[in-house]
Amino acid sequence: MERFIYNRQQYVHFDSDVGVYVGDTPYGEIQARYWNSQQDLLEYRRAAVDWLCRKIYEVSTLFTVNRRVPPSVSISLVPSSSQPGPSPCSAP
Repeated sequence: MERFIYNRQQYVHFDSDVGVYVGDTPYGEIQARYWNSQQDLLEYRRAAVDWLCRKIYEVSTLFTVNRRVPPSVSISLVPSSSQPGPSPCSAP
């Protein structure tokens, strides 16, 4: 994923599902039209998705997705003597 952000707002990104730049703001739409008109740039980005992003995803899923451990919860009673109370040194 390639995202362009200015002043904490994303204005354009490359959508790898469709293989084109998508504008998120009016200025981003102008940039997306310009970049989408450059076929060599689009071919490079599409190829990068195939030879880099998808390969990294395949390798990383071996260590992340398939290694999930189901959550477990244990509940135990706490004896009342361990409850916080008045300090034995405090005066009445």
